[in-house]
Amino acid sequence: MATTAITPENFESEVKQAGKPVLIDFWAPWCGPCRQIAPALEELSDEMDGVTIAKLNTDDHPDLAAEFGIKGIPTMILFKDGKPVSTKVGAQPKSSIKDWLDSETA
Repeated sequence: MATTAITPENFESEVKQAGKPVLIDFWAPWCGPCRQIAPALEELSDEMDGVTIAKLNTDDHPDLAAEFGIKGIPTMILFKDGKPVSTKVGAQPKSSIKDWLDSETA
């Protein structure tokens, strides 16, 4: 399963109404650290059934990024029941992201 692209149009259905936790990676194409963690997030989207991994391009959707106080990227926010519950800022190794998700969704 590939990562899901989040837009203002699908935020309600993909995040707020999701039946499981959703990790949104706030990123931009020009961001080196964002590109660095992208393969790990793609792998995690295939490996983790209990979490949806999604990406929101902050260049394309700055208003939605601002709504969540995104000041630097990459920023990852974990949503449960449509609400943000945990945040990680900066590039992280895959193992750290997985450990974080495991601890937050257990």
